[in-house]
Amino acid sequence: MNWNTFEFFPVMGEKLTTENTLSLDFTAANQELEAVDLSNTSAFDRYVFGKLNQARKKYGIGGYLEKRAIYRRSEVFATGESNFRNIHLGVDIWTEAGAEVFVPFTGKIHSFQDNAGFGNYGPTIILEHELEGKTIFSLYGHLFRKDLENLKIGQRFEAGELLCHVGPYPENGDWPPHLHFQLMWDMGENWGDYPGVAAEKDLEFYRENCPDPNLILNF
Repeated sequence: MNWNTFEFFPVMGEKLTTENTLSLDFTAANQELEAVDLSNTSAFDRYVFGKLNQARKKYGIGGYLEKRAIYRRSEVFATGESNFRNIHLGVDIWTEAGAEVFVPFTGKIHSFQDNAGFGNYGPTIILEHELEGKTIFSLYGHLFRKDLENLKIGQRFEAGELLCHVGPYPENGDWPPHLHFQLMWDMGENWGDYPGVAAEKDLEFYRENCPDPNLILNF
């Protein structure tokens, strides 16, 4: 599939560029993280938005297939040493709570739910789309609970329509405010949820099923 032939509406309502967006590193190589109490969401929030304010950027971005050091903050990711999930399958866009999130291309509601719990997605919406005759799904995680209130399965959204908002902690899964944006070819049995982080042993499967969201974000 030639992704360059498609025109996608900017997910945040404006294009993400080096002028307004800072790449953030959450791997073990970022030694600044050693001084941050990641289990304390307020401290984590101060770190993220301190970086953005210092750089005078509206957005922080990163994460696709990034081997992250930040998942030690939650038992959601610790399912045994060999199954520890630490490879991020989407892209995170860190920005202030309340930021509007728009539909990048025509789709319909596949499923939605509040994936509650410390370190989880919190309120989550999954859209189903068609591209060149192929079905693809897009996931939007860490939202406001109120974004789920009036949704209906099968509800259609056009490109550029307002879909949801970046949620505040703790209702967003207790993270510094950001949008988790992810693409999936096949949802399997998942409903209102899909793994956003994989263990290394499962990476080959998830890399194949979860294409790079930057094909749409174009950052």
